[in-house]
Amino acid sequence: MNLRMGATRTMRQERGAVLVMVAVLMTVFIGITALAIDLGHLHVVRNELQNAADAGALAGAANLINYSTGAIRADANQIAYDTALLNSSVNQPVEVNWTSGNEGDVQRGHWSFATRTFTPNASLVQADLEGRSEAVLDADTNFINAVRVVTRREADPAPSFFAGFFGFGSFARTAEAVAYIGFAGQVEPYGVDQPIAICQESILQNAGEPDAYFDCNIGRMINSGQNVVSSNTAGWTDFNQAGNPCQGGTNANAVRDLVCGEGNPLPIALGRPMATSGGEIQSAFNNLTSCWESATGKEQPWTLTLSVIECPGNNVSTCQKVVGVVTVEIVWINAQNDPQYNRVPTQMGDWSSDASSGQARWASFVEHFNLKNVDGSPAPYANKSIYFKPSCEYQEPPLSHTGGKNFGLLAQIPVLVR
Repeated sequence: MNLRMGATRTMRQERGAVLVMVAVLMTVFIGITALAIDLGHLHVVRNELQNAADAGALAGAANLINYSTGAIRADANQIAYDTALLNSSVNQPVEVNWTSGNEGDVQRGHWSFATRTFTPNASLVQADLEGRSEAVLDADTNFINAVRVVTRREADPAPSFFAGFFGFGSFARTAEAVAYIGFAGQVEPYGVDQPIAICQESILQNAGEPDAYFDCNIGRMINSGQNVVSSNTAGWTDFNQAGNPCQGGTNANAVRDLVCGEGNPLPIALGRPMATSGGEIQSAFNNLTSCWESATGKEQPWTLTLSVIECPGNNVSTCQKVVGVVTVEIVWINAQNDPQYNRVPTQMGDWSSDASSGQARWASFVEHFNLKNVDGSPAPYANKSIYFKPSCEYQEPPLSHTGGKNFGLLAQIPVLVR
């Protein structure tokens, strides 16, 4: 009898312990479930705040530069602010603490890749881009290249569902984005004007070195690859980047049909090889000469936006890597053999000469446009040669993505860097 009563008592005690354990576990389970639901909700809130900050920063950076003058646009902040406020966070308007100027949650300024930092700068004057290496520009806080936007849910914090039972009724959240506008890289269709790609070695000083910089003050000549050491500063291209374009490069028909057309029919991807030819393509040269004469009357520079490629050893082979975009001015094309200098220009843009000697006029022309061979000697008056000078003026860029090297041409499409 006593054994039976003891067993019953033990079973009751065990059932009581199980009930207590179940109650504890249920409480823990409910707490974990509540935490998971609230964390998921906060994750959605945070993502939507981030989307709003990203959209605002990208819109501001896309409107940061006045491309016709190079000045900074003061309304970039307003555009960034308005764009951010078009977004919501879980059906509630996002908060952006900005009223005017360059303070608060919307700022324009400088982004440094070396230090991964954003420095606000309210100036409307852009730093010089020419004659300065990319490392120097990266360290110069006066190079205004970015917009920062912060979005918030603070005045109207994100409510909790279950965490309120534990004393957490709502959660304040913020998000930050920095968008950077750099130099033109990938170019969308019809962004470059002619099937010519300029060698970066011909428009950079100290090319291949960390302190390399873009120099728009030196003009060059393209001489159909007849003298690699002194003249091979560009190549013909058909813009082909599909498959393996290094096999065979391009051909005369493909290039000729693109001259004086609408430009590249497909996007030109940055960092990928592109089919090229450094040799003579007479049919393309003839078409280009006719187009130049019609466009300028042979009296004004012909402004063109062209791809930039790597040309190690100043050599254009069948395949070269695209590194950016540049705007150049074609100042003369000599299409015929003219040993007596009879066809030397007498006027081009802001230069003119009435010297009776063709050689004297050519010497004046070369000096004015600072036309040089790659070896530094004055550019000669040569047959089948194109003479160009990189533009020192701010230009409306083609529809292009940030990412290229500094060849004086900024992009239109920024990227998020934070």
